[in-house]
Amino acid sequence: MILPELRKLVIYEEEVHRDGDRAADPALRLIAVAAVVRNPWAGRGHVEDLGPEIARMAPLLGKLLTDRLVAIAGSGEAIQAYGKAAMGGTGAEMEHVSALIHTLRFGNFYREAVGARTYLGFTTVRGAAGGQIQVPLMDKHDAGRRSHYLTVQFTIPDAPAPDELVVALGAATGGRPHHRIGDRYADLAAMGHDVGNPAGV
Repeated sequence: MILPELRKLVIYEEEVHRDGDRAADPALRLIAVAAVVRNPWAGRGHVEDLGPEIARMAPLLGKLLTDRLVAIAGSGEAIQAYGKAAMGGTGAEMEHVSALIHTLRFGNFYREAVGARTYLGFTTVRGAAGGQIQVPLMDKHDAGRRSHYLTVQFTIPDAPAPDELVVALGAATGGRPHHRIGDRYADLAAMGHDVGNPAGV
């Protein structure tokens, strides 16, 4: 089923073959798939209950974007780092921007498809058409694995319109090509913090 609110899908992909003065072997693939949809709450004033539209739209968007992203990557196993993002047009409330991605009805499709154990990092912003969309990524199994802290960034020249939302998923097939800053666990240990309880509570 295709959402009536869907205007278009946008696919972004890059291959990093060199970082600094050294080759990336294998090349790192950064991928994003974004849906441009009409904001279902636009022009309705303050809508107290966003639930009906979330329940209707979020699962369809979650499945659509996940299926397309996994197909481009080749498999769920090929995706090592993942994230999500939404950008609302200038007429959107921030709650509208958050509504379709901050629900298990959306994110669980992606988590299950890639066998993830971590939460999905995210950005939610408002902006004009052509604004930069940034999808923050992290390792799908280990949130403290800094090598996989990456960002997929792209623009859509004609979106979001003031009454639209852009909903996106991002992926990477590996970590930074020459990562060498270590993981957060080494920092915690060096600072005398319990790795299992970094806040000390």
